Amino acid sequence: MLASLMAGPKHGYAMIGDVEAHTGKRLGPGTLYGIVARLETAGYIRPLEVEQRGRRPYRITPAGKRAYEERLDRLQRYGKALRALAAS
Repeated sequence: MLASLMAGPKHGYAMIGDVEAHTGKRLGPGTLYGIVARLETAGYIRPLEVEQRGRRPYRITPAGKRAYEERLDRLQRYGKALRALAAS
C-alpha cells in the first residue's frame, strides 16, 4: 500500500488495482481496509476528504515515506545477498 501511495493520493479501489498490477493478486476490500487501518494507526497514511461517489483517498505521510524507503532498502540488500549466493 505504501508503494502505491508513493505516486500520490489514491482511494482503495485504485490501491487494489496497483497491488493486482504488480503482484497478480487481487485483494478483497476487507483485506485492503484492514491494511489501511493498520497503516493509519501507525501514522504512515492519512485519510483525505471524501471524493465523488463516496470514495475516500489516502495520502502517505512523511513517516510512511521513511518506512517505505527503509523496507525497500532492506529488500534490495536481501536481493543483492541472494544474487551473491546464487553466483557462488
